[in-house]
Parts: sequence; structure tokens; C-alpha cells
Amino acid sequence: MTFRFTSAGLMAVLLTSVALPAAADQVFNRIASFPVALNLPKDKDAKTVSSAEIIAASEDGNTLIYSDSPLGGIGFIDITDAKAPKAGGALLLEGEPTSVAVAGTKVLAGVNSSESFTKPSGKLVTVDIASKKIEASCDLGGQPDSVAISPDKTFAAIAIENERDEDVNDGALPQMPAGYLVTVALKDGVADCATVKHIDMTGLADIAPEDPEPEFVSINTNGDIAVTLQENNHIVIVDGKAGTVKSHFSAGTVDLEGIDTKSDGALKFTDKQEARKREPDAIKWLGTDRVVIANEGDWEGGARGFTIFDTAGKVLYEAGASLEHAVASIGHYPEKRSRAKGVEPEGLEVATFGDDRFIFVLSERSSVVGVYKDTGAEPELTQLLPSGISPEGAVAIPGRNLLATANEADLVEDGGARSHVMLFERAEGEAAYPQLVSATVDGAPIGWGALSGLVADAEKDGILYAVSDSVYGMQPSIYTIDATQKPAVITSVLHVKRDGQPAQKLDIEGITLDGKGGFWLASEGNSEKLLPHALYNVNAKGEIKAEIALPKELLEGETRYGFEGVTVVGEGDDATLWMAVQREWGKDEKGFVKLVSYNPKAKEWGAVRYQLDKPEAGWVGLSEISAHGDHVYIVERDNQIGDAAAIKKLYRVAKADLKPAKIGGELPLVTKELAHDFLPDLKAQTNGYTVDKLEGFAFDKSGKAYAVTDNDGVDDSSGETLFFAVDLKGTN
Repeated sequence: MTFRFTSAGLMAVLLTSVALPAAADQVFNRIASFPVALNLPKDKDAKTVSSAEIIAASEDGNTLIYSDSPLGGIGFIDITDAKAPKAGGALLLEGEPTSVAVAGTKVLAGVNSSESFTKPSGKLVTVDIASKKIEASCDLGGQPDSVAISPDKTFAAIAIENERDEDVNDGALPQMPAGYLVTVALKDGVADCATVKHIDMTGLADIAPEDPEPEFVSINTNGDIAVTLQENNHIVIVDGKAGTVKSHFSAGTVDLEGIDTKSDGALKFTDKQEARKREPDAIKWLGTDRVVIANEGDWEGGARGFTIFDTAGKVLYEAGASLEHAVASIGHYPEKRSRAKGVEPEGLEVATFGDDRFIFVLSERSSVVGVYKDTGAEPELTQLLPSGISPEGAVAIPGRNLLATANEADLVEDGGARSHVMLFERAEGEAAYPQLVSATVDGAPIGWGALSGLVADAEKDGILYAVSDSVYGMQPSIYTIDATQKPAVITSVLHVKRDGQPAQKLDIEGITLDGKGGFWLASEGNSEKLLPHALYNVNAKGEIKAEIALPKELLEGETRYGFEGVTVVGEGDDATLWMAVQREWGKDEKGFVKLVSYNPKAKEWGAVRYQLDKPEAGWVGLSEISAHGDHVYIVERDNQIGDAAAIKKLYRVAKADLKPAKIGGELPLVTKELAHDFLPDLKAQTNGYTVDKLEGFAFDKSGKAYAVTDNDGVDDSSGETLFFAVDLKGTN
């Protein structure tokens, strides 16, 4: 079966849906962020990789339990005070836990103990939540994936995937042995190993019927089990009590339009994919007569959205590209990894809060949770929640108005963010996120991300311009932001062009007005990638009218950490551009960087020295420079995130102190004055972990200050962009 989806008019609906609700409305907001590395056993190195993958909650809602495959165990989090979660420790299980589910006071974990792809094995382990002791271990005969508990707590279902080896025959099926479904009876939450039943899944799918690969299971109140066969692109409904197949059907295909299918450094939602196999991952019941699937794709497919079926296989709703467009509108589109499967919806949760049933759709690649109200017909998108990097699982706790997400990526080996569990609460109030969205142009969202430099319009209050950096080097852009709306809205985009074509080999990190309707842009540069360090003057149409190379005296000892901002001081022939060099170059004394000047009229270069704060870890550099009143304001930050973040500050230097000397000689040292500490702002915005890249800062025409963070184009990043007003009292 096929379903054609068009996206005209969608973004108008999205902008309405993410706008601030009335005061009496209930919204989800993040209230806590817990790094699961806090659960590492004492004998493990603090940098041991750990991961929260599938997550469940105790029946009293006070404890979260998650599977941690890299660590080889399950972790516990005490959320008695949901706003202050506490480490509950980890239990190692001699294998790789793949899933967890709770029955009464017990948690059941599927554990992969396979010797190889061709010799799969696994077990179902029952653990007492209070004592954290193993009470039973049942041999499953193969590699388990998903585990589900029947609503009446009388049995469990386990998908035995026996996954394929993607390095064999390009991952093509069949690859034996075949997977199957297992059920096991429960007694007071403990699995009764004597009742383990294997249910055959072969001969059902049109694709590799001899090699089914069950991926995910869900059980409704009638005891019916819904099973996805992901690579087989098939869905099976099983009578859980009898162990017999009731119905099965192909997950079908989708014809997608208005999507981005090229990882080329440009965000263009103009492509299409025809007959795209859904290849669903997660599946959840909506009552007893409908199921919803997340169309991640794993082999030849991935339809970028989610689908609702009845139990006979009739498509009741197809999301098509709508989720992808919604994600792109908040700057979370994963351009670098999106070529085949876009935002990759992977996980699902379904729960009823009050009178409303919600479908929570987890987008692995964009690190977002789409919150949809189940209307019985077309679901209503109500919110997009920032989840942390690569959300894998979610659990709702309606009795406490809570939602928890497990985000599997642990980037400790690269000095990045750790795996986190995020907690959200539904309550009356305003949605804290997103803080910046884009408008729709020609039926598609304005794609954006990786914002760096910021400057304000000279005539209109609350209007600013931002630039994106080298992440989108094939489509360098200047975005107009209307900050008078909440959330702020990117209303238009101006692509930077050279000879009528998108200007390549730019790494724009700074922007300022040129006083003639155009802009000066600062490119950070990276010689290893053939990106020049340079200044560019563009007109109101985005056309490059002048390219200014750096003098050889400055380029001596250059690194990739070049200009990270540009501003203008003075007017007319006296107008001088000032650029902040992010880190030390060449013979710069450690802890000192340059503020570089350039007078376009006289074509003269100069510089002064600026002393950086000393970091306790990592490095410190400059991220922005912005002139206002009698000072230039400079963003200084370390490269640390989360609890390690220490230096995210705004300093100011008196314009009278900016007396540049000739580059290559002795440079005067300027005096800096602390104007603002951004750390409290960054911690308070959305109750996530502190992000490292605060990169844009500017004053609007009225003198109101704004800041923006760089989300790295959602590459090894949570994708969150914080755009907020900064309270600077007493500045001039």
C-alpha cells in the first residue's frame, strides 16, 4: 500500500501549536536532567561509557529503571523529588541489557548474551526493584530486543530479533537463524521460566518470510500483542494468551514530498522519495483496535514519520513529512546524517493525562520528542520537547504528570555530553521550548541551525540578523529574526551568493551592518579544509561585493580558531571593523588573544591584546564581539558542558581603550570589565544541561540585549538552540 503526503499549510499549524498557550493550558516542560554516568559503580572509571536506552518506571512512580547496554547492566534513578533526581546505582547482569519493563515490584530485563550473529542467545532476568537482587533468569534461546508486560501483569512478551549482521552481504536478508516471539507467565511479577513459549513468526512477511526479525512488542488490555518485524516491513497481531497469530499485514510504503535527501551542507526541503518502506521500530496500542508505529527504517526504508493502523492493516493516519518539517522549523534537522532516513522516528510512548491521550514520538537523529494529542482521527501536534542526544526510550507517569526520556548517546570519549535521562512535567504554564522557530516559505519551513554571529537591525526594535557557520557551508545564510514574537520567529533567509550562486568555502561566525543596507561577515576559516580566514562585504541581496584577505603578518601561525565575531565602531570614513580571534595564534602568549581592527576606507589593519580567563579544564576563547554605547561587549566561554561548564561570561572593553597597534609588533593590552555571567541564564532556560556554545550576542535598536547558542547543526549535539533576552542593568 502507498500513501502520498503533502505538506502545504503545515507550518502555519505548527507555529500556532508551538506558540505560548493560554495561562490555564497544560504543557510539558523539562524539570530535570540526570547524567546516567552518576550511576557508574565505584570501581569503574568516571569516563566509562554508559547509556540510558529503554526506560521504565516503578508502579509508585518514584523510581526509573533503564537498560544500559555499554555498561552491561540496568540503572536506577530515585525521582521521589522529580526536580532533583538522585542516583540509585546500577546492577550488572552479565550481558547486554536491551530492554526493561516493570511488573509490580519487579523489573524484567531482556539480556543479550550472544556469542555471535549466527549463534544468538539471551535471557530474561527478573530483578526486585527495592533490593536490586536477581530473582529469576529464563533462557530465551535467542537475542532479545523489546520486552513488554501485559496490562493485567499476568504475562510478558519478548521480541527475539536474532539481528542481522550488516557487514554480511550488505546486510541483506535472509540471515539465519530466524527470530521469533516469546511469552512467559508472571507470578507476582516474577517470570515463571517453565511457561516460556516460542511463537513462530516465519512465513508471514512478503520480505524474507523465512527470516523474521521481531523488533518491538506492545500488549493491549485484551492481551493482544502487536509486533513489528522491522527489516521485513511487517506487523503481526498475536493472541497473547493462546500464542496464535490473529492478523498480520505489510507496513507498506509512503510517497514523500518536500523533504531533504542530500547531506550536502544545505537545507532544501524540495526532494521526494517514492514508495519508501516504513520499516517500523516501536509500536504502541491506541486502545484495543488501533496501533501506531514509528517509521525509523533499518535496511531499505524509513518513512520519516509515524503511522496509525487498524488491526486489519488499514492506514488511518500517515504523518508523512509533517514531523520532519516541524523538527526543521525549530532548528533540529540533522542535515549531516539525514540523507536516507531524515529525522528517524524510533521510539514511542502512549499515555493518558487527564482527559487527553498523547502519542510521544521520539526522533533519534534530531533529539526531539513530538507530543501529539490522539483525537481518534488526525493527531494534533501540541509540542516539541528537547530531549537530549538520541532519545531511545520514554516512559510516562500520568499519576505524577511526568514523562521521562532516555537518551542513549554518550560522547565522553570525545569530550562531549554524557547520556542523560530527562524529566518533563505537565502543568499549567507556558512552553519553555522552542525559543526560536522558522516561518514557512513555499510550503516548507526555513531550514536553519548552527547560529553563530548576531547583530540588530538599525531601524526596528526587536529585529535581529543571525548567521549560520560552516555546518551549512554549501548554503551560507543570513536569517532575519523577529524577537518581538514569542517564541521568536525566523521570518526570512538571505543566502550569501558569489556570482549568483551560493558562496562556498565560508565559515561565517560574525555579522555586523555595513551602514549601506548590507552586511560585513567574518569567516573563521580552516586551512585544512581550504576555508579562508577573511572578511566579506555583502549587499542587501546577499551578493558578495568585497572579499578582504587577512594580512600575512596576522596569518603567521594561524589556526582554525579564527574570527568569532565582527562589529563596527565609528561612522563614515572613521568606521572601523573589530574582530575577535577565538584563541591564541602563532606567537601569542598563552592566555592572550587578539582583537583585530580593519578600516575599510584606509585599508589598514591593527590589533590589541586581550587576556582570557584561566580555565580549570579544556580551553577558553572568544565567541562574539558587539559594539554598544561607549563599549564593545565580548563573549568569553570555555568549551565545557553540563556541570563542568564554568566560564560563560560577557565582558566589556571601553571603546576609548581600543587603540590598535601594527600587527607584528608590540600590542597594547586592553582592560576588560565583567558585564554579565551567562551561566545562571543557561542553567535556567529549559532545565537541561549547560550547553557550551554561547556564540551570538547583540543589542537591538532600543538597547535590549539578546543571546543565542550554536547547536552544531545537531551533529553530536542535543540540537537545542537557546535564544533569550539578557538582563544587563546599568550598561551604556
